[in-house]
Amino acid sequence: MVTQFGIKLAVHLITNHFGNLVAKVCKNLFSHGALTLDQLVRYSELTKDQVKNSLLVLVQHNCCQAFAPDVDDDDVDRLRVRTQYLVLFDNIIHRLRFSKFLETVSRKLDEECVELLDGLLRDGRLTLKQMVDRASQGKENAVDTKVVREILSKLLTARLVERCPVPEPVVSTSFKETTTRKRGAKSAKIFEAHETLEQRVVEAAVPGDAIRFSFTADMKPNVDRETNSDDDEIGSIQQNDEKEEEILWRANFEEFIRHLRHQALIDNIRTQHDDGTATVLSAVLEATKTVEKKVKMENSVPLSLDTITAEVMKTDTGRTMTIDRIRASLSLLGCSQRMIVDDAYSIDLKKIIERAQNEEVESIVLKRYGRDAYRMFRLLSKDGCFHDTDKIAASTLVEKKEAPKLLYRLWKDNYLYMEKVVATGVKQTTILMWKVSKPLLWEHVLDEMYHAALNLSLRMAFEQEKDEELLNVPRVKLNEAGPLQKKYKRLVRVWRLLGSSLTKLDEALMLFHDF
Repeated sequence: MVTQFGIKLAVHLITNHFGNLVAKVCKNLFSHGALTLDQLVRYSELTKDQVKNSLLVLVQHNCCQAFAPDVDDDDVDRLRVRTQYLVLFDNIIHRLRFSKFLETVSRKLDEECVELLDGLLRDGRLTLKQMVDRASQGKENAVDTKVVREILSKLLTARLVERCPVPEPVVSTSFKETTTRKRGAKSAKIFEAHETLEQRVVEAAVPGDAIRFSFTADMKPNVDRETNSDDDEIGSIQQNDEKEEEILWRANFEEFIRHLRHQALIDNIRTQHDDGTATVLSAVLEATKTVEKKVKMENSVPLSLDTITAEVMKTDTGRTMTIDRIRASLSLLGCSQRMIVDDAYSIDLKKIIERAQNEEVESIVLKRYGRDAYRMFRLLSKDGCFHDTDKIAASTLVEKKEAPKLLYRLWKDNYLYMEKVVATGVKQTTILMWKVSKPLLWEHVLDEMYHAALNLSLRMAFEQEKDEELLNVPRVKLNEAGPLQKKYKRLVRVWRLLGSSLTKLDEALMLFHDF
């Protein structure tokens, strides 16, 4: 879900990385949705060349996707189909995770792969020739193309790099795009989310796996039309060239998020149970990674006990585990006997993520509102039903006078939903009923996290700008004792603290948005 502060954070990241002009184009795409080149020029009040160049930057760095409306749509001008541009929120936010992506490659492959991926993350879409030129910089002899090709092949086999999407897919825009919710202030009414235009465009642009992770297969855009539009000057970079060296490649963000989700699942189970149970979950995820269809899988692919055992035995911890211990771990992971069909075990991954989300929000409530509020919130969160104030106070052993104050604070800050019920009897009384509406609360918490991430990013930018002159001082002078060294050490300390805080916050962001 894209929230108010999520958009502000995305625009800030674009401003920080590419400047104000590109950020202005990006902001207009967020504000108005998919736009043509002429519409962007009108809304942004920039020149056509400035908008074109900004779009090229956004496309180069995978932050924007061009598409063509289907000419069969009722609302499309059949005489002149115009290219439209759509900003990709997730890909912009992924820029916060580049260090995590590099760490993933370092752990799973080697430093040569890390160096190649670093180029793709820094420079965006690259051809094999551009990768070779980049690898040869600063070296006496040029790096052999075959060497770079072998490194790229490793990343392709691991699906951590992919061919760039179709430059301009044809997409039907005649469907009604709906929001994930419709509500008034503090309402608990939820509407089921439907496919968005962004999801449809992204899905249409992704080539099939045989092409997506291959050196040799031809990739032809699924657009066959004639147009004299100015958009053709931008076009999206064509990839159906005959030469292998001219195919464009990029980092596969989807696969990196899958790896990070798996790691979060394993770490959560290790904290909740033990290393053995975490090893079993890791084995199940490893055995099924090649058949996963979605990043946010609710359940793992069913596997037999023999298959799970064979995968567990590949690890050092797994070699010490007996069959009974593996069965016990599967039981801890929620695989009860009545859930097992044809001796196939499937783990409820969604439940693990939901438990981690609950713990994250409960931790926020505890730190912000205190232990009494935490106990009341936890009761309502687990129950999911309405309770009156007196019952909540009695069940959580909170003083009757304090309970309404704390509940009101939680409600005022959008952590609780409240309804007033009028009871008629000897005299008419109003009873306050409270509950936790998780879908709306999760969205509110996510927006708060985006807000916090934006503040941290702004503070880091401020610190860098404030001490910019210090960063240009020769290292020899900074090593000498004195005021300059103290100032430099203070800057390093602040940067490490802010960077560490942003990393931890981003892990929580992924928990609510990406996982």
